[in-house]
Amino acid sequence: MGRTRVAVIGVGTWGLSHLRTLAAEPRAELTWVCDLDAAALRSASAVAPTARATQSFDEVLGARDVDAIVIVTPAVTHADLAVKALRRGRHVLIEKPLALSVADAERVVEAAQRAGTTVLVGHLMLYHPAVDYLRKLVSSRELGDIFYLSSVRANLGRLRRDENALWSFGPHDLSMIDHLIPGTPVTVTARGASYLQPGIADVVFVNLELTPPGGPRAVMAQIHLSWLNPRKERRLTIVGSKKMVEFDDCVAEKVCLYDRGYDRPPEFSSFAEYLTLRNGDIYIPQVAMEEPLAAQIRHFLDCIAANAQPRTDLASGVRVVRLLAAAQSSLERGGAPVQVP
Repeated sequence: MGRTRVAVIGVGTWGLSHLRTLAAEPRAELTWVCDLDAAALRSASAVAPTARATQSFDEVLGARDVDAIVIVTPAVTHADLAVKALRRGRHVLIEKPLALSVADAERVVEAAQRAGTTVLVGHLMLYHPAVDYLRKLVSSRELGDIFYLSSVRANLGRLRRDENALWSFGPHDLSMIDHLIPGTPVTVTARGASYLQPGIADVVFVNLELTPPGGPRAVMAQIHLSWLNPRKERRLTIVGSKKMVEFDDCVAEKVCLYDRGYDRPPEFSSFAEYLTLRNGDIYIPQVAMEEPLAAQIRHFLDCIAANAQPRTDLASGVRVVRLLAAAQSSLERGGAPVQVP
């Protein structure tokens, strides 16, 4: 099979990262770049000089030398662009979030079912080697029963006008929770505040309750999302009945496994004897790192070649949008609990 001919729609900061990654991938041929901003197109042409540049998405759709379309545009445009590309029979990689409403996400699903092509949702963290390691820890039950998760994704970063901190950062953490923890989300609560732009929350705290299959208790997840923070933080902590693990994407040693917790002896005569603190070793595993975006692009091309279902398929994309929509509803109701559909 020849190289997959790819068009990239949206060549801002993250779109350029896609371009550089695709340019280094031998199985991909960059044929088109598209953006409304002429300056962005000039920057893109420096990265992909052989690709044709246009400000018209319709021109890309009408081109015969496009097999796959990568959508890296503002989130509000994702669903419409994806539906148009699918109606033309193209394979599609859609950056997160899949859509800004459940109805729009389901429109993409319907178009994909009719097209029969490959659709990958850009939940980048699910292609991170450290997240693969966490998945193995959870599934092997080395951590024991999962008690709760705590996640922080914060920075003093670029403001967005088309989405708040929940929709901008939340897909990363919610997709990891969806991927790592088996169970059904039950309720979501979210509280936030708009300090810099009226009506656009700069900081959001989300609490999610999940019911594990056959589990004795609910699993709680707490997520802190903000682009108004003194330092960059990308951290996920999972606390289990046997061990605990922390994934910190801002340091060289990405994963630390803690043999810490409380042991319950089989027999006891008083409550003081019931729980015994265990303060064991800290283990730093050797996790071979690779750029998650490169792994995601490779996986997309693999799925196109094999007509296979992507790891981050539309079903996972819709699940994350449902969680985001429930959290947004709670946010607008002042933190009232919202049932997850």
